[in-house]
Amino acid sequence: MKHCEKPGNEPEEVKLQNASKQIVQNAILQAVRQVSQENRQREERASDNQDSFQLGVGELTKKHEKK
Repeated sequence: MKHCEKPGNEPEEVKLQNASKQIVQNAILQAVRQVSQENRQREERASDNQDSFQLGVGELTKKHEKK
């Protein structure tokens, strides 16, 4: 503790530190949830696109075989 600070300020600093930690934890948790949700949505779209892609590859193969 600095000599110019009053001893009564320390609990206030601890409160601010704890509040800061809580804000950071909440932000990290929210970011993790958002990334997880985006990944699930991306996987669902990729699965839907893969079905369409497989149909498209079959059509391309048929066209190529005709030549």
